[in-house]
Order: sequence, then structure tokens, then C-alpha cells
Amino acid sequence: MTVFVSDRFNSVTDPKMPFLSAALDPLEVQQRFTQYLPIVQNAQLQKIQVIRHKPGRRCLIEYELLNNHGQTITLIGKIRAKGTDFNSYELQKSLWEKGFADDSADGISVPQPVGIIPEWQMWLQRKVQGAFAPGVGGAIATQFLTQTNTSFLAKRIAEVAHKLHQTNIPPRRSHTMSDELRILNERIPLVIQEYPEWRERLEQILAASNHLGKNTLEQKHCGIHRDFYPDQVIINGSRLYLIDLDLYCEGNPAIDIGNFIGHIKEYSLRILGNSEALHDWETALTERFIQLTSEEFKTSIESYITLTLVRHIHISTQLLERRPFTEKLLNLCEQRLHIRNVS
Repeated sequence: MTVFVSDRFNSVTDPKMPFLSAALDPLEVQQRFTQYLPIVQNAQLQKIQVIRHKPGRRCLIEYELLNNHGQTITLIGKIRAKGTDFNSYELQKSLWEKGFADDSADGISVPQPVGIIPEWQMWLQRKVQGAFAPGVGGAIATQFLTQTNTSFLAKRIAEVAHKLHQTNIPPRRSHTMSDELRILNERIPLVIQEYPEWRERLEQILAASNHLGKNTLEQKHCGIHRDFYPDQVIINGSRLYLIDLDLYCEGNPAIDIGNFIGHIKEYSLRILGNSEALHDWETALTERFIQLTSEEFKTSIESYITLTLVRHIHISTQLLERRPFTEKLLNLCEQRLHIRNVS
């Protein structure tokens, strides 16, 4: 049977991952899958497709197979140039075994981890099936933000974060407010170099961010996602899937909620022209999280929303389609930090 192979990124030429040619060779793939992945024993390979490639760093490959019952099994292989990400695989495996499986009663899951192919520095998970979100399946939460009557999803997403925070899986690293401020103190000077006309404004934003961070109470830490935003939650019918836990670490739970809302505000500013257009979503998310935890998180959530937006100033300069919104982000950050515009 002919296997369809697509490598639109020409990833096989990446010198940091010379094994990619084997990972895209149908005969090699069938052999390795038989050797390492019991879940696809006797399944026939149908399609191989590179869906993401960061040269010298990472590669994401989708494999589609057909089992003996005529059912399609789709796997996502995650490759890292610097070595197999055993930690992410083990974390996802632990989550799957501790209440995040496909049949969890609360409808909150992670994609099923299915194995590791060490020769390719790859670990694999089942793709969450659905009609949207190329590479991950399902419909990412971002696609629901602008739909009417979807604030109930915001409450469910608060429950996703809270469930992760309650798992007690020991993180291997931590992320503190000092780390958050260090990132800003590295990134904002890069923006100043590129936009010297905004130097005074950016310096004031950075100074106010440092003051805000140093005066934000650090609550009890636990395992957090750390990169929690709408693209990281897949809505699959009534079930929600949490994905991309590569940055899982010990930190303040408010980081996840603040980061999520900061992304909503940036998206709302860029797509809808008003950072407050999705206020109902933000309120529903925060109120449900506070209901599940404690009122003490309110202040730190607001701080992390602001710091996330400041970080987005630099992000906006790195993406051509977002550059027209950089100054609007400056305005929003000045407003939240109570800085009088000096331009």
C-alpha cells in the first residue's frame, strides 16, 4: 500500500536532526512502531506529515494508521533536537494515570501518551480527533472566544487549571516572580533597540513592571502549566484536553490564570480592536477559579495579567502580522500600570 508522505518544511535537511529522514520513511516507521508502540500493533501506516518544524530545535510529525477494525489511529510524534524529552512524556503519562484519561468523570483529560522511539529522540501521543486545529485536532478554545454564550467554557477552563494544580506531581523546575521579571528585563531592552523613539515609555513600563512584581504577594506554589492560554485547551465535545505541558513547573497558580487572561486581552485588542471586548470570558474564568481556590489570588492574577501584556510587547515585534499592534499594547500596559503617556 502506498503511504502518503508530506514534508513541506523540507525538515530532512536539518543537520541537527539527521534522523528525520528515517522518521519520514514508511518502512522505517512501520518497523519502529512495531518495535516500540503496542497500541498500533498490526495497524497499517497510511500517511506521514510534518506539521511543524523549528530548524535545529523541534519537529512535530503526524502519523495516520488504519487498524484491523478499519479504525483510524492518528499519532503525534514530538522530536527535540537536544534529546528526547523524557520529562514531558513521563509527566503526561503520570497525568493520564492520575485522572486525566479519556474516560475521566470530570471531562478533563490530556492526550494519551503512547511511547518513545529513542533513536529519533521522539515521544508520541494520540491525536485528539476533531475538525479544527491542524496538528492537534479538536477545536482550540481560541475559536470559541468570539462566539456568543460560551462563557460557560471559561468556567470549565478554570476547572482545567485547578485540576492540574491539584495533581501533586512533583515538578523538576520552578518559576518565580523573579523569573517573570528577568524575562521582561531581557526582552524590553530588545524592543528599545528596535524602537528608540519609545525608549522613555518602555523604560517607564519596565520600571513600573518591576515595582508591581516585587510588590505582588507570592502564594503557595504547586505544579503549574506556565504556558496556559487558549490555544493550549482543546474542546472536544463535552471533554476538554490540556496540551503542551513542556513548561510544567512549580509556581504560583495565579500565573496560569493571569497568563490566560493576558492572552485573551491581547487577542481581543488585536482581533476585536478593544482589549475589554471579551470581559465576560475573563470574569467568568477568574470568578470560577477564585470559587475553587481563594480570594487571595485576585490581586496576583491582576499582576500576572499586566506582566503578560508587557511580555507581549516584545512578542508583537517578532511577528510581522502583530507589529501594527505594538503601540496599542504600549498604551494598554501604560494604562494598567498607571503611567501617564509621555509621547
